[in-house]
Amino acid sequence: MDPIATIKKIMSSFEFSDYGFAPLKTPETIGAYKSWLNNNFNGEMNFLKDHLPLKESPKSLLEHSQCAIVVTKNYFPTNTPHPTQPKSLRIAEYAKNEDYHFWFQQELQSLIAKLQEHFNEHTFLAMTDSKPVLERDLAHQAGLGWFGKNTCLIHQKKGSLFFIGEIYTSLALSTKVDIHPDRCGQCTRCIDACPTQALIEPYVLDANKCISYLTIEKKGDIEASLMNQMNDWFFGCDICQSVCPWNEKAFSTTIKKEQVAKKQVTPELVSELKWILTTSGKKLLKDLSGSPLTRARASGLKRNAMIVIGNLKIKELRQDVEAYLSIENHARTAKWCLQKLS
Repeated sequence: MDPIATIKKIMSSFEFSDYGFAPLKTPETIGAYKSWLNNNFNGEMNFLKDHLPLKESPKSLLEHSQCAIVVTKNYFPTNTPHPTQPKSLRIAEYAKNEDYHFWFQQELQSLIAKLQEHFNEHTFLAMTDSKPVLERDLAHQAGLGWFGKNTCLIHQKKGSLFFIGEIYTSLALSTKVDIHPDRCGQCTRCIDACPTQALIEPYVLDANKCISYLTIEKKGDIEASLMNQMNDWFFGCDICQSVCPWNEKAFSTTIKKEQVAKKQVTPELVSELKWILTTSGKKLLKDLSGSPLTRARASGLKRNAMIVIGNLKIKELRQDVEAYLSIENHARTAKWCLQKLS
């Protein structure tokens, strides 16, 4: 049995959304990526610039590597819900699951174990957004989707609500790939819907304005003009994916454009925000252990909570916000929030 046929048989015992194969070579999008970095659209994520040489030469990550086995895994509807994180706050769909860096990596490691039973003379390396790899580039080459105007990889039948993982291997795998054509057409829903205008043009995202970046990666204060536009997003953002016709088609019964509207202020939502503001940072991270929310650190979660409180004008939490006026790295956000409550 040839290697491709063997791998396809092994794949049948795993629950990946899709998979394909891509040769390891200079990424097709490396020029666009360099331009993106030169425009400082990466925000404070300097590691993206530091990793450029490795992304430009993918074979440098694994000696003798020839090919990538690329897989996708749906994260919506929620398949591995985290038990203790807030349920009422507006959180990106992927973050409602337990941290995919762990469970997705374990699935790929299990796949490697099966592969090594058949190809024990070859090497394999699994990655889940954990190594300097241009994942969407590989997935596109593997025939798993096209680059959408919102910069997400989109599949005609599966939409874009999936993780991408890859296994580098010394196996030389050659197969015919049907590359997805760009099916965005004249649609600009994602660009038009972004409240901070982070999608500055089709296929180009300025992370400095992106709500996902601001609520997760951004450290310290956020500009008032941006906080005013962040609505009630507490962690991450799904707007540019929620309005995408291809996701509406793929998830017609569960994802609607109306999901981008503000949440109703409920006792549960108020209680969750109060919990975040009044719980020590150490305990907060302990309670959220295993959740993607910990990536924002306790200080980021508290800052995000005040932004939500301000934009939803939750006046009953005024006193809890006032306590942050005397905390140096939160004073500016607290002042902005209190002005909104006035």
